[in-house]
Amino acid sequence: MHTRENEVTVVVQQILDQVRLAVVGKDEVLVWVLAAILAKGHILLEDIPGVGKTTMALAFSKALDLGYSRIQFTPDVLPSDITGYSVPDPQQGGMRYQPGAVLTNLFLADELNRATSRTQSALLEAMEEGQVTVDGVSHALPQPFIVIATQNPVGAAGTQLLPDSQMDRFMIRLSLGYPEPTDEVTMVLNRQEGNPLQSLMPIVTREQLIALQDTVERTFISDTVVSYIVRLVGATRNDAEIARGASPRATLAVAAMSKAVAQLRGRDYVIPGDVREVFARCVEHRLILTPRAQTQGILPGDVLERIVQSVPAPKLR
Repeated sequence: MHTRENEVTVVVQQILDQVRLAVVGKDEVLVWVLAAILAKGHILLEDIPGVGKTTMALAFSKALDLGYSRIQFTPDVLPSDITGYSVPDPQQGGMRYQPGAVLTNLFLADELNRATSRTQSALLEAMEEGQVTVDGVSHALPQPFIVIATQNPVGAAGTQLLPDSQMDRFMIRLSLGYPEPTDEVTMVLNRQEGNPLQSLMPIVTREQLIALQDTVERTFISDTVVSYIVRLVGATRNDAEIARGASPRATLAVAAMSKAVAQLRGRDYVIPGDVREVFARCVEHRLILTPRAQTQGILPGDVLERIVQSVPAPKLR
């Protein structure tokens, strides 16, 4: 399979069709997850237990032929469970590295906000630099590498807020929500002959996925559109209702996701509409509103919608 620009949308549709065999009625979320994967980003799913987050992650791992591992985070999970640890090697002498769960292609961090801050922080280097460091020695992660993390709604039993530095490393935050009744009926009927996950087939190899990611990365984005992204993100830093605006990492995330959306729409160049489509998805979870705005019930999405409406989009020739 080749990965020329005009074939990206065909391959993407084949991947989504395969994942839909196991995940019913969540087409919009599936598109966003795949776009983030193509943009080499990490995904945060915030939702109640039991709505299909693990099933979705497994379905993507199968359709994309990715190595997969999962940790159910609890307060007793240790950083070494994630990053690995050193053990004595009687044959060779010295110490031997025992890989942790994160040394895989798709790592599902389930209920991440139930773990201690120290354990949550063990993921930071992996998510940002594609490596882990144990006893002063760095170990590269397999490529591609994607984290799909889930967190229970804040205030649920046994949860604590993720550190701001960790929130900033997720390209997008999504929510699956409850299925529609008709979709729930379909879900039950689909399982009458076993779990649909068992029948999923890989659509691309890991090498082909990397080639798709590289194609997305090469998508043309003009100086004018980049300036538009910078103005939008900059507006979050000067808004009266925002205590802390989006970081430069958010700017990079908006640009990368805009490229992915452009490719999903069959284009090899980014337009302002792509930026508007991804802006809130990439930025909302990074903002901290002022106490006054919070007490008034204002949501980050409301503020971002106002910013998108107030910052004029460029007209491309």
